[in-house]
Amino acid sequence: MSPAASDDIVFYTNPMSRGRIARWMLEEVGRPYRTEVLDYATTMKAPAYLAINPMGKVPAVVHRGVTVTECAAVCAYLADAFPEAGLAPALDDPRRGLYYRWMFFAAGPVEASVTANSLGLLPPAEKSAMVGYGSFEQTVDALEYAVEQGGPWLLGDQFTAADVYVGSQVAWGQMFRSLPERPAFQAYAARLMSRPAAVRAREIDDALIAEVKARAEP
Repeated sequence: MSPAASDDIVFYTNPMSRGRIARWMLEEVGRPYRTEVLDYATTMKAPAYLAINPMGKVPAVVHRGVTVTECAAVCAYLADAFPEAGLAPALDDPRRGLYYRWMFFAAGPVEASVTANSLGLLPPAEKSAMVGYGSFEQTVDALEYAVEQGGPWLLGDQFTAADVYVGSQVAWGQMFRSLPERPAFQAYAARLMSRPAAVRAREIDDALIAEVKARAEP
């Protein structure tokens, strides 16, 4: 893992991980970046990478000497670091609050409730007040409200980093059936997945997966 120059973007990932979200965001930004592909069992847990992310997880982005982990944070950081890409409302734009609202709703209640539901760990109804998401059903209904209101994107006509992050949760939820199949989710996912940057990101990561499989063959 060679050090980055001051303005380089170095992207640590695995093509079969949440790194696919960060890859899509990087492609939306449109700036050059260097990819370091890590293996779950070896390089992701090696001291060199643990010095970057002590969690031993991907993705991570290093830019200007700063390490950013967690997909929502990566998306928000890149949008602000490269404002010319137009992937976040301006600081004085009232929609900035809506942008943060749905970005971190997906990072908090959506991520937590979908994971708990998939693992059979949802709390009983009488304990739902103890968890930030309340119930899985409440979270899904609020997510549907977010993608239905306003326009094609979460902020109406402006596509933002929030769409990258929230949209990834929705698209994966439809693909892996971890979210109910609702028309609003399916239509939103279809719009997102047809974006040129999303197509490029998928092609890059799918090619990396094919390389890994080819190397594993006897």
